[in-house]
Amino acid sequence: MPESGLKTFEVACPSCGHLQPQPLTAYSTVCRHCGQHFRLQEALHPAVKPVKVDVGRRIVECFQCGSQLEVAPTAVSTMCRKCSSYVDLSDYQVNHTVTKSFRTHGRLVIDHKGYLLNTEAIVGDAVIKGRLIGRLAALRTLEVHSTARIKGTFTAGLLIIPLGNCFHWPDPIRVDNVEIRGELVASVCAAGTVRLKAGARCFGNVQAANLLVEEGAILVGSIEVRR
Repeated sequence: MPESGLKTFEVACPSCGHLQPQPLTAYSTVCRHCGQHFRLQEALHPAVKPVKVDVGRRIVECFQCGSQLEVAPTAVSTMCRKCSSYVDLSDYQVNHTVTKSFRTHGRLVIDHKGYLLNTEAIVGDAVIKGRLIGRLAALRTLEVHSTARIKGTFTAGLLIIPLGNCFHWPDPIRVDNVEIRGELVASVCAAGTVRLKAGARCFGNVQAANLLVEEGAILVGSIEVRR
């Protein structure tokens, strides 16, 4: 206890919060409740703990062994912890003639003047405005514009026909999901959902697990909705 006549002040224990009087001249003390030793300055001016900011993570799959990998959003590459394979996460833009196969979880953009030929590409997302000869697999989204010229095959997690664009395809399109904002002239076989946004037009037969047609959209063709 502080000696009689000494000026005191109440201080809270940093561990348990117990309040007890302490002399103004004291440097440190022991909590009478929990027995924790602490400096009075620590109790009066507790250190500010740094806030851990969650920058977000994303999950990608190793192209070689299929293992799930957690990577930072800004990462451009990583290495598989299971098979030690290099995994590309970079974005690529094609604005001239290129003969190259791509394998990346990033974004591949073929510009209006771009020409990608004799290729086999596996990408996270793809935007086609130019010419493509080969095979393309877009794991997430594939956006096709009116200026696109495709000779080969393609698959996608989500095929998007942007507003103001039209895409013609002679064979049935087999993808997971389709979102039409412009015009699509083709038959569609989707494992998931086909969505026609307001003002969209689709000319062709549709098979899908779900079909969503917004007001103002046009669909001409037979419809088969099944799980």
